[in-house]
Amino acid sequence: MSHKFRFGVQAKNAASGAEWTELARKVEDLGYSVLGLPDHFDGQIAPTVGLTAAASVTTTLRVGALVWCNDYRHPVTFASEMASLDLLSDGRLELGIGAGWMKTDYEQAGMPYDRPGLRIERMVESVEVLKGLFAEGPYSFEGEHYQINGLDLQPKPFQKPHPPFLIGGGGPRFLKIAGRISDIVGVNANLRSGAIDATTISDAVAERFVEKIGWVKEGAGDRFDDVELNIRTFFVVFTDNAQESAEAMAPGLGMEPDQALASPLALIGDTNRMIDVIRERRETFGFTYVTIGADEIEQFAPVVAELAGT
Repeated sequence: MSHKFRFGVQAKNAASGAEWTELARKVEDLGYSVLGLPDHFDGQIAPTVGLTAAASVTTTLRVGALVWCNDYRHPVTFASEMASLDLLSDGRLELGIGAGWMKTDYEQAGMPYDRPGLRIERMVESVEVLKGLFAEGPYSFEGEHYQINGLDLQPKPFQKPHPPFLIGGGGPRFLKIAGRISDIVGVNANLRSGAIDATTISDAVAERFVEKIGWVKEGAGDRFDDVELNIRTFFVVFTDNAQESAEAMAPGLGMEPDQALASPLALIGDTNRMIDVIRERRETFGFTYVTIGADEIEQFAPVVAELAGT
C-alpha cells in the first residue's frame, strides 16, 4: 500500500478559547490533516479537552494527541473518552498512545516512574483493552495490570472497528511492538533516559532512523505496507542557505552540519528544498505523515499545498 503525504500540526497552548479555536480553523484552512497536542504537565492545554474543542469548530480536521500517556489514565475511562470524542467528531480521532517517558511529569505528579519495560507492558495491555472495549458486545480481560469484567462500553466509536492507533517511540522493543499493533507508527529518537539529553541527540541521525524503520518492519511483518509512518519534525528552519544554517545549528545539537541536514527530525532550507527532502525521505524511510510545530504553520503551508495528497 502506497501512502500519500499528509501533514499534522502539534500545538501546545493558547491564551483563550477564541485563540485556540482560531488556530484549529487556520490549521484546517491551510490544508493540514491533523491537529495534535502533547500530554504533559508543563503548562499545556489538556489534550482531550483541547482536541474536543478543536473538533467542534472544524469539519475535516482530524485530532489526536502525540501521545496520550497510558500511565496517566485507566483504559476503561480512557476508552470512554476516546469513543465519545470519535463519535462527536464524526470519526476524526487518531488515537495516539504511549508508555510515558518524561521523568519530571512523574516526579512532579507524585507517580512512580517504573522501569521502561513495565511501562511498555502496561501500555500493550491497555491497547488490547481499548480495542476490546471498542468492539461490539460485552468485553472481559484478565491481564497482569488490568482486569475487565463483562463491560459493554457505550457509546462505541464512530470509526469501525476502532479509530486508528498511533504509537510512537525510538527503541527496538517499542518500535517492534508498534509495528505489530498500531496503524500509524511515529518514529522518534530514543527517550529511554526520561529527558532530552546527549543520548537522545546522538540517536537522531539518519543512520539510526534506517535501523528504526527496520525494527518497525520486523514487528509489522506482512502488514508493514499498511502501516503509515509518522515523523515529528522538531526543527523547521526556513533559510536560503541550508548549509550555513546547519553549520550554525550543529554544535548546539552535538552533530556535524551534514548530520543536522540529514536528520529526519529537522527540515532546513527554502520551500523547494524542503519539498525535495520530504520526497527523498519517503523513498529512504517511508515517512508520509509529517508533523510540525504550531509556530511554522503559515510559512510551511506552501509545502503542504504542493505535497498533501500526492
